[in-house]
Amino acid sequence: MTGGPFCSGMVFFEVGPMKFVLAPYNGSLPQLAYNPYSWSKTTSIILLDSPVGTGFSYARDVEGYHDIGDFSFSMHVLIFLNKWFTDHPHYQSNPFFVGGSSYAGKMSPIIAQHISQEIELGKQPKINLKGYVVGNPVTGSDYDDNFRVPYAHGVGIISDQLYEAAIRNCKGSYIRPTDKMCARVLNTFQNLVSEIDVSQILGVNCIRGMLTHRFLSEEYIQLSDPSPEQPTLDCFSYRYYLCNIWANDDSTREALGVKRRRP
Repeated sequence: MTGGPFCSGMVFFEVGPMKFVLAPYNGSLPQLAYNPYSWSKTTSIILLDSPVGTGFSYARDVEGYHDIGDFSFSMHVLIFLNKWFTDHPHYQSNPFFVGGSSYAGKMSPIIAQHISQEIELGKQPKINLKGYVVGNPVTGSDYDDNFRVPYAHGVGIISDQLYEAAIRNCKGSYIRPTDKMCARVLNTFQNLVSEIDVSQILGVNCIRGMLTHRFLSEEYIQLSDPSPEQPTLDCFSYRYYLCNIWANDDSTREALGVKRRRP
């Protein structure tokens, strides 16, 4: 699962077997290539669009889009896994890990805990759970945000002098300054961080408004703009731009067997 919430688990950006060919867009369907670093070389991966309404996923009942919170999200994934392993029993003996990045990192431990509880209760299908994997997981906004200053120092975004000033004046609390000196230090920190792409600190600071989360247009949900502002080729977000075009193309939907969009 990936983050957002409501970011699609599309295979093109992280661990999946495919990636986009990064070339100037010429009006044709963006081309795909194999990812030489795909986890699928050593594992079987289920890339799950969740919660419902993400990517090509949908609910037959409009109410299905409304009851979406962290807990219900986790329970929906648990229901999916039980049905999937029931339909694919030859995978039940495989070592199984729940994985989530960014916001989905909050749900991975919850899902793993519920699978573990079902194993203890003897419920079927029995999933061979070995653990969970989280990448850059969201835990809580205050907890996560408070570590941005130490992280920025650790990767060389801010100087030793600024970091020492933050420690001295803010006393380990970098979210809500309690005095003017701490506020001044944090203001300098924010100005420096604004010059980089916080998600890709070694890349170019580019447009981040590319929404590729919801591809399937029902009358109940609003499809993201199919023609977002085009970033430059050296931006990481250029991949999102290509994905938006690719995923919303009728030939892609037909090849994947995606439900036809309603007018």
